[in-house]
This record gives sequence, structure tokens and C-alpha cells, in this order.
Amino acid sequence: MNIKVIAFDADDTLWVNEPYFQATEKKFCELMEEFLPHQDISRELLKIEIANLALYGYGIKGYILSMIEAALKISENTITIGAIEKIIGFGKELLNEPLELLDNVKEVLEELKGRYRIVVATKGDLLDQERKLKKSGLSHYFHHIEVMSEKGEDDYLKLIRHLDIPPAQFMMIGNSLKSDVIPVINIGGHAIHVPYHTTWAHEHVEITLEHENFRHVEQLKEVLPLLLSE
Repeated sequence: MNIKVIAFDADDTLWVNEPYFQATEKKFCELMEEFLPHQDISRELLKIEIANLALYGYGIKGYILSMIEAALKISENTITIGAIEKIIGFGKELLNEPLELLDNVKEVLEELKGRYRIVVATKGDLLDQERKLKKSGLSHYFHHIEVMSEKGEDDYLKLIRHLDIPPAQFMMIGNSLKSDVIPVINIGGHAIHVPYHTTWAHEHVEITLEHENFRHVEQLKEVLPLLLSE
């Protein structure tokens, strides 16, 4: 490997994210349980979230709108104003959740700083991701912050052109095979998969990946022997 730039995903790679969404979804299901079983409510909400991605993108604000739309559909437009106010409240609580770094994040960034250009490449709402990055205290480690509307091959190629390197000198580290690994491998970059114990259903892929540019580790600190031995 001749890596020059290492990009980190943010949510559920650097800090906790998906468990907060799952806790909010549970509250939403409890609010709507007079209409449908929880499993059916979750299924309907996911379907609406995915349909809305092209309009709202990723992030909490789009999630709030999707919950309201799901509530209207599930209740056949009989949901009360009070229930909609509660859903908006769920979203505001989600926006104000504490920022919890995952294990060994600072240790890993400290070791890699100065040896590589380190960037963040994450999906989500720009304002929300900037807020979380500020709360994290990690900003000084990063050469560049890229909040992406999507993480496809063209999106990574655009980022790599901005970084002025060939794909072979780029490595992505993240918890999603779908978003952080497969598109990067496909364009000739390198990727390390660091799984998180819970992942949004939309990010699940059923695949066994074997490629010379791909590595899998169980914990973030395990990237250090791979990258410091270069």
C-alpha cells in the first residue's frame, strides 16, 4: 500500500449514532401502537425513510419528517396535533443527544496524525454533522471534512479529485460495507471495515467480500498495526 489519505466515516465509526435512532424509533412505535403492531410500524417508517432519501437526504431532520409522514399514513390522517408535537419533540431530543466517542478513537487518530492526511467522509445533515464534530473535540485531527449527500463511486471519485490523489492512495475506514467499503474498492481505493453492533437496516448488505485492497477488523484500534507498518 502507498496510502496518503485516510478517510473516516463519522456515525458509528467515530461516535455513537444508530442506538439513538433505534431508541427514538421505539418511542415512535409506542406512540403509534394503537394503529399497528410495532414491527409493522417500523417497516412502514423504514419504507418512507428510504423513499424520502432523494428529497431530504440523510440525517435527523429528514427522519423527523419521515416519522410525521409515517404517522399520517399509519393513522389514515387521524393522528392528533398533540401526537405530531410529540414526534417533533422526539426529533429535538435526538438532536440534543450527548456525543459519545467510541473506544480508542483519540488514540488511533493521535497515532495516525502526521503520518497521513486524515479526513472525515460522512453522510448526513451538514449542520448536524458540524455540531457533532465540534462536540467531539476531534476537529484538529482532520485535514478536511466532507459531508456527502450519498456515498457512491462517483461521490468518492469527486472527493479524491478534491484531495488531488489517485484512488490507490486513498483509504476509507467505516462501519458500513455498503457505503464505506464496496464503492471505494470498486474505484481502486483501499478500505477497512470496522463493524458496529447495530446498523441501520438500509445499510445492510449480504456479501462476503474478498479483495486485496480490503481488510476487516473487529475494533478500531486494530487498524494501527495495518497502517503503522507501512
